[in-house]
Amino acid sequence: MRALGIAATGMLAQQLNVDVISNNIANMTTTGFKRQRAEFQDLLYQDMERAGAASSDAGTIVPAGIQIGVGVKTASVYRITDQGALDATGNTYDLAIQGEGYFRVLLPSGEEAYSRAGSMQLSPSGELVTQDGFTVIPSITVPQDATSVTINPSGEVEVQIDGQVNLQTVGQLDLAIFFNEGGLQPLGDSLYKESTASGSPTIGVPGSTGFGTLRQGYLEMSNVNAVQEITQLISAQRAYEMNSKTITAADEMMSVTNQLDHCLCQRQHHPAPRHYRRRRADHPRGYFHRRR
Repeated sequence: MRALGIAATGMLAQQLNVDVISNNIANMTTTGFKRQRAEFQDLLYQDMERAGAASSDAGTIVPAGIQIGVGVKTASVYRITDQGALDATGNTYDLAIQGEGYFRVLLPSGEEAYSRAGSMQLSPSGELVTQDGFTVIPSITVPQDATSVTINPSGEVEVQIDGQVNLQTVGQLDLAIFFNEGGLQPLGDSLYKESTASGSPTIGVPGSTGFGTLRQGYLEMSNVNAVQEITQLISAQRAYEMNSKTITAADEMMSVTNQLDHCLCQRQHHPAPRHYRRRRADHPRGYFHRRR
């Protein structure tokens, strides 16, 4: 019976769906997090009767045929890169990207990573780093005698030096964009890595064509919608339950078939005695004792 295997694939698919939804809900308050969605596809079909096959010698053909599907599979778990809400923090080194783009981060391994989490800090040497201490690319160092730091929407970093009237420019932040943001490889810690699917990054100044702008004193929150996730979770749970009921129904049908086979085998191996041969329709066993 195909139903057992088909329903099993449905349960596995919904189990993965719940896993993805759970991860979204767990990261509702993660800075710069982008929610994910599971995408499913139907499996192969078995042709019981091929559409278009000849149905008679007169040349008529079967219009639809009989194709039986064998279940479902996970096609992908893709990332939705919609803009998250901006939360005002008032922190000088908190930066939010409004629009397209990723911050560039230098990993300890020397590789370049990308992030939407703009909660920056200063290292002991005054260098702009992430929360994990990774250097922001390009490297920007704030002088020790700076009394204030200003980062404009174009990413230009200016400081006010004590005793000086004019602001001093100490660096320029840039952003990276990709043709396929969903193809970036997640590394954890709100970091992503370039992959073959994402394509090579294009580097540019914030505010230029195709690039977002920076907002100082803000952080981009997760783009997870709590109501939408709970609705998806309920739907996945109901689909899982229905697939489990399909397995239960298939098991009961197989049990009935086995009982019928058992009864037929007993009837063949243990025929009724001769004096029981005369049938009687209202008798529960179909025979009654013939009078001698």
